[in-house]
Amino acid sequence: MKYARLTKEQLEELHPEFITFLATQSIDKIEWDDIKKNRPHVAEQEIDLFSDVIWDKALTNVSYIDHFSKNYIFLFKCVDEAVFSWVVKTNNPQIDFVSAEGIHWLADNLFSDDVEITRGRKDISANRNVALFEIIKQGGIISKGELFNKLDNLINQ
Repeated sequence: MKYARLTKEQLEELHPEFITFLATQSIDKIEWDDIKKNRPHVAEQEIDLFSDVIWDKALTNVSYIDHFSKNYIFLFKCVDEAVFSWVVKTNNPQIDFVSAEGIHWLADNLFSDDVEITRGRKDISANRNVALFEIIKQGGIISKGELFNKLDNLINQ
């Protein structure tokens, strides 16, 4: 597998797409039921292949990923061959960026000595979707890029 198997809930949500996927492989309901019953390893392979197809499609459309932790915020802008990032770090151990209070504190203290902001760029031309999946696997959340763009505008004014 290139990514990760979809959860049972995700597969249930994507049931119509999975039926279409099986149909493209000339597998109808009767044959699928037989595969599940008599060749469960083949059924798992089909689910893994479908999962990779879904992840690939979803990751191809990703433009921004946000990742919050206690003392760091990572904001990523994902283009075809690179990921641009803003990394916001606080040196104040009392602040927790995962909480609403931490985000409010950051808004009031963005340019204080308690906050470090760095910009980065990483080439991902070799395998964009796998690189983005790794960020998501580590806790990144696909976003619309509001925070990345706000920070970018504040810093670059």
